[in-house]
Amino acid sequence: MYSFNNDYSEGASPQILDALIRENLVQNSGYGLDGHCRAAANRIRQEIRRPDADVHFLTGGTQTNLIAIAAALRPWQAVISASTGHINVHETGAVEAAGHKVLTASCPDGKLTPDQIAGILALHTDEHMVQPRMVYISDSTEVGTCYTKQELSALSGFCREHGLYLFLDGARLGSALTCASNDLTLADIAALTDLFYIGGTKNGALLGEALVIVNEALKPDFRYMIKQRGAMLAKGWIAGIQFEELFRDGLFYRLASHANEAAGQLRQALEACGVAFAYPPCTNQLFPILPDAWVEALSKDFQFQFQDKPDSTHTCVRLVTSWATPPEAAEAFRKALLALAAG
Repeated sequence: MYSFNNDYSEGASPQILDALIRENLVQNSGYGLDGHCRAAANRIRQEIRRPDADVHFLTGGTQTNLIAIAAALRPWQAVISASTGHINVHETGAVEAAGHKVLTASCPDGKLTPDQIAGILALHTDEHMVQPRMVYISDSTEVGTCYTKQELSALSGFCREHGLYLFLDGARLGSALTCASNDLTLADIAALTDLFYIGGTKNGALLGEALVIVNEALKPDFRYMIKQRGAMLAKGWIAGIQFEELFRDGLFYRLASHANEAAGQLRQALEACGVAFAYPPCTNQLFPILPDAWVEALSKDFQFQFQDKPDSTHTCVRLVTSWATPPEAAEAFRKALLALAAG
């Protein structure tokens, strides 16, 4: 049985594993102050064209979101998110547990707009309510959609006009940057946000996210927050090596492209069978709406997540491909789907 449940079921890219093995018995400084973390941070700074950026390596997305948001906000301040946003749905109230309310807008395509943010600001007008101070978005979004440069520029301009930090969750940023419809670069994202992170966990690393801070106001004492939240790894060099490799010779982009190409194989098969999608398919997350009988049959050979029931005879499922999805797995799914369509 092959799993399309997520994009972190496999271990790591062989290139990353080889680097870790080579370094295994070499002594390194602790807590992210080693040469590998410095080298990885410098490679990221070059990629985003921001030599002034601060780069911190953390272990996972929820941890990174929590620490970034908690460090930026005062106790009475809140963060704005799409209702489907990871911080609102999949992080067990981590942000709220830190004392910050998540204010949500319903976004049919998972993407926030300036008008939706303006509506939330209009409802929070005085000290009897939380004060919106940050906008949280993800690219790609939780429903697999991507922001265009025009959309991100509009959000950035609105946030700067209204004194809001703009934070981009990049757990699947590689997939977003390598999808066919993308017109953003990492340099664009660095120019348009206050802070963002580059996901490694879901793009070929064993673990790790690279948090990039470009707003000067958010840089001071950030390592204190990392330590206080239990996120400062003694063996921080393990994360450094992985990002050093991800940004060596374009590996980060090649791995993400493979995930998108595998999803493209599934998408073509689904479209050939006349299947509709709950959200526009463009990255490595697909949300097809399948007849219940097909879902039952496919579940015998493939694992995937059940999203919702749009009607009594159909189910929306989530299919996720990864940097390691073999072509034969996508082909097996295609053949099984075509057989079902043929009756």
